[in-house]
Amino acid sequence: MGASLARGGINFSIYSRHATEATLVLGEGEEQVELGLDPVVNRTGHMWHILVRGVDSGVRYAWRFDRRPNTNPNVHRYDPSYLLLDPYARAIVGGEDWGEPQQREYRPLRCIVPNADFDWEYDQPLNIPLADSVIYEMHVRGFTRHPSSGVAKPGTFAGLIEKIPYLKRLGVTAVELLPVNEFEESDTNLVNPLTGERLLNLWGYQPIAFFAPNASYSSNPHDGGQVREFKEMVKRLHQAGIEVILDVVFNHTSEGDERGPVRGFRGIDNATYYMVDPVTGQYKNYSGCGNTMNCNHPVVRRMIVDAIEYWATQMHVDGFRFDLASILGRGQDGSVLANPPLLEELAGSPVLASTKLIAEAWDAAGLYQVGTFPAWGRWAEWNGKYRDDVRRFVRGEGGMTSTLATRLLGSPDLYLTSAREPYHSINFVTCHDGFTLRDLVSYDRKHNEANAENNADGSNENFSWNCGAEGAVEDKAIHALRLRQTKNFAALLMLSHGVPMMLAGDEMGHTQHGNNNAYCQDNETSWIDWDLAHENAGLVRFFERLIAFRKGNPLLCRTRYAWQANGESLGIAWHGVKRHRPDWGPESRSVALQLSGYGRELFLVANAFWGDLDFELPRIRGSWRRLINTAFDSPFDIAEPGEESPLSSQDSYRVHARSVCVFVG
Repeated sequence: MGASLARGGINFSIYSRHATEATLVLGEGEEQVELGLDPVVNRTGHMWHILVRGVDSGVRYAWRFDRRPNTNPNVHRYDPSYLLLDPYARAIVGGEDWGEPQQREYRPLRCIVPNADFDWEYDQPLNIPLADSVIYEMHVRGFTRHPSSGVAKPGTFAGLIEKIPYLKRLGVTAVELLPVNEFEESDTNLVNPLTGERLLNLWGYQPIAFFAPNASYSSNPHDGGQVREFKEMVKRLHQAGIEVILDVVFNHTSEGDERGPVRGFRGIDNATYYMVDPVTGQYKNYSGCGNTMNCNHPVVRRMIVDAIEYWATQMHVDGFRFDLASILGRGQDGSVLANPPLLEELAGSPVLASTKLIAEAWDAAGLYQVGTFPAWGRWAEWNGKYRDDVRRFVRGEGGMTSTLATRLLGSPDLYLTSAREPYHSINFVTCHDGFTLRDLVSYDRKHNEANAENNADGSNENFSWNCGAEGAVEDKAIHALRLRQTKNFAALLMLSHGVPMMLAGDEMGHTQHGNNNAYCQDNETSWIDWDLAHENAGLVRFFERLIAFRKGNPLLCRTRYAWQANGESLGIAWHGVKRHRPDWGPESRSVALQLSGYGRELFLVANAFWGDLDFELPRIRGSWRRLINTAFDSPFDIAEPGEESPLSSQDSYRVHARSVCVFVG
C-alpha cells in the first residue's frame, strides 16, 4: 500500500472499491503529469496500482477518483476535480506553514515520497517495563514555543531535542506526545472575544494523514525533512533513556461532516472509510467531530494496524495512546462489539508484542469502558476514575477513604476482574484535557471565555477547590495552601500502584488561568513558561525527588495484584489515627497505608482534614524516618536519598491539616 520504492521506479498502490476511474498525479505546476489507470491492467480486485519508472524519492503525488455512473452521490462522494491524499503517505507537502489553511486552491496538499535514509546508530527499543514507567504528557509545539524556552528552534521536534537534559533530570521514563501526525490546525474561524486573536486547533485532534509527521513541527520540512527530524528526536530521547509514546487519533478525521472538506478518504472511498447511512450518506458521529472512522471494516482495520506497525518499526516509537479508543471497538453499524477485531489484532500483533498500548476508554457518544475495555491482557487504560477520586479526596470530600485506598493499590476493582495487573492502570490527576495542576487548586469553576463559546465548552465537573479565593490572589496563606495541595496531588500520584502520568508544566506551576479546554489557545495560555522552572525551583525539585524515589522503590512499582509474586511477599496494612484501626466512615478524611517487602518499610499518611491529626506509627523492627512532609517548605518537604529525618518519637507523628507524610523504615 502507498508508494514503494522499486528497482528503477516507484510502485503506487491504493484501495478504492467503488471508484470506476483512477488517476495518479505526479509533480506539480508545469511539471505535473497525470496518468490514467487502466482498470484492466492496473486494478487487482479493489486495489489500483501502477509502477512508474524513472522517478525516485522526493517526487510529489496525489490521486483523482471518479465513479460513473454515480447512482448515490450522497454516499459515494466522488469528484475528479479534487487532488486526494494517499492514506498511506509517509509525508505531506503544502502544510509547512503553521496556522495556514491546508486546503488552499492555489496549492493543495500533496504527498511526497521521502528519502528513507537515516543513521539510527543501532538505536533499539528501550522496552522499559510499563510498571517501571513514569509518563510525561506534552505538546511538541507548546513545550518550547514560549520565548522563555531559550531554544534555537522553538515549537519543533528539534526544539524538544534541546530540552532533553531537562527531561532526563526530571527523571521521567517516557514522553507522551499529543498528535504529531499531519493535522489541520486551521479548521475554525473562531476569534478570541477578549483579544481579537484568531483561534487555532492547537492540540492536533483533527488528523489529515496517519503515517506522516506534521511538517509544521519540523525546523526543516522541505522534501520530507520532517521525517528525518522526527527520527532524530526519537533517537536522541532513546539515548537519554526516555521512551516515546504517541497520542494517535483514528476515530475520526478532519474531513468533518457532510459540509466538510475533501482531502482523501472521503473522495477515495467514503462508504468504506466512514460510518455512513447507506441511503442518505449522513455520518454517524460517535467522535463529536462530525464523522466516525469505520475502524472495524477490514480495509480500515488493516490501515490502522499498518500505521501503528510503521511508527513502531520504521520510526522506533515505543507506545501509543489511542484517543477515544472505545470507538475502535464499534462495529460497522456503530454497535459495541464484545470482541472487536481491530483491538484484538493490535493486542495480538507479533510486531507490537513489546509496544505499549494505552486506551482512552470512552467516546463522545456516552460509551464509558474504564475497567471493562476489551484487553486480551495487553491494553492499559487512562484511569479516569483515579483522576476523579483522588481529586475528590484531596479537596476534602468525606466518604472517599475506601475509594482512595483502592486507587492507591492500582484499582483492583477495575482491572483485577479482567485478568490485568496494576500497571494496566495509567494513573493521572491532570492531562491536556482539563485544568492544569496549578489551576486545579486555584479555581472552583472553568473560565473558558477566551474560547469564543460563551464558556459553554469544557467539563463542568472538575472536582477542584480554589483554597479560598478564585484565581490569582495576593494572600500568602492561600498561596501556601495551594502549593501544599499541589504537592499532595503529586505525592499520591507518584506513590500509587499503577503507572503515573503527569502533565508537562505541572512540576513548575504552569497555569492556563482557569481554562479547562485550551485546545484552541496557541498562545501563552498553553505554551510552557520556562521562567516558572526558576521561580518554582522548589516544586520542580519536589517532583524530581518524588520520581527518583518511586523509580528506586520496588514497593511502588508493583507488577502483580497477588501479595506474593516473583519470590517476594508484599505486606499491605491499613491504619487510622490508631494503628491497625482504619476509618472508612462517611466523615473520615484521612488514610494511612503501610507497605512491607523487599527488605523495606513504607508508611504513607494522607490527611485531607482541615485540622492536624496525630497518627500512631506502626511497630517495625527498625525505626521510622521522615521522607516527605508536604506541609514543610522546600527543601524540607522531601529529603535527599539517605538524608531522611529521624523522628523524635517512634510512637506517633502529628500530620498537619491537608498534607501528606511519608516515612521509610
